[in-house]
Amino acid sequence: MKKKLFLLGLILIFALSLSVQAQIRVGQFPQNVEDEYVLNPDAVEIEAWQQNLDVPWELVFLPESNRALISERDGRVLLVENGNLKSESYLELDIDSRGEGGLMGMVHHPDFPETPYIYLMYTYTSSNGQLYNRVSRFTDQGNQAVEEEIIIDQIPAGNNHNGGRIAFGPDGMLYITTGETFTRKIAQDLDNLGGKILRLTPEGIIPADNPFENSPVYSLGHRNPQGIAWHPETGDLFISDHGPSGEDGLRAKDRIKVVEAGSNFGWPDKIGYFEDGEYANPLIMWENAVPPSGMSFYQGNLYVGTLRSESLVRIGLNRNSDEYNVESIEHLFNDGSGNAAYGRIRKAVVGPDGYLYFLTNNRDGRGRPRENDDQILRFKLEE
Repeated sequence: MKKKLFLLGLILIFALSLSVQAQIRVGQFPQNVEDEYVLNPDAVEIEAWQQNLDVPWELVFLPESNRALISERDGRVLLVENGNLKSESYLELDIDSRGEGGLMGMVHHPDFPETPYIYLMYTYTSSNGQLYNRVSRFTDQGNQAVEEEIIIDQIPAGNNHNGGRIAFGPDGMLYITTGETFTRKIAQDLDNLGGKILRLTPEGIIPADNPFENSPVYSLGHRNPQGIAWHPETGDLFISDHGPSGEDGLRAKDRIKVVEAGSNFGWPDKIGYFEDGEYANPLIMWENAVPPSGMSFYQGNLYVGTLRSESLVRIGLNRNSDEYNVESIEHLFNDGSGNAAYGRIRKAVVGPDGYLYFLTNNRDGRGRPRENDDQILRFKLEE
């Protein structure tokens, strides 16, 4: 009996040691500035551009035309022509929009309209009942898109943490943000597409200069990256990523990151800033839940749509000795006391007319819908 108790004790100690080893290491907050809240920012006059939408996830302006496209999470792509929303859908997809999944990122080919492709990322259920995300491209025909061609398939999907943003970089390659679907270990698995930044040619081929041989993985160790943008002067890649939602008792710690080829940001082993250099560090980590989604650079600042914090975050940056320093973090349209002018904001987009557009997501199941929600609003700042 004593021997059995002794063995059980050893097993328990071993199990506890594994649990301790698996806990997330929490580092420092890298930025040295305090967040500011501005409900009514100076020199900002808001205009309503489109209203009564259903969870718009992406806005894309088509070059050399007066058209724009809006993706809605339930599977519709809407067409705006000369500022007017068309009644007929540009494209409707048979998708699975449960939880945070559905129709998400969208981008046009970098040589559009000469190469008239529209790329979309969406969630679907396979014939065997498995949930996946994929990226496909469609041919633009003016008032509609046709002829689906799958670019990459069987990206892990789930009710939560699908990532979902797609964009072409300055190098002409397609970048795809993927989430770890609340199965955090896959973020460190190079054979799994979840919890990564992927990089492909416009045709879906793995580029020869990707950091991992014969792999679409560009960067790993991410949780739920939903924003991607390149610095207009340096060409550096910035992403936004969601922090823990209860793992090991941790919450918040949402991040902005500067990503290099092959960089591993350590999730789920660590989160935050560490000096040991084992993993890449974030540029910003928030103590309170934000979490950040789609973003764009506009007039030298990084604008980030945020969900729970219900603000459009404006981040001031400078660059010194090849490193970025955070000068300011302003939460626009929120007073910091629970009063927000527009609610949940999914993304900021720079328009060809010099306006900054932002998409509300108060009808996504977690917000409080307001009159005319969901909306796309805009403002223009004098340079």
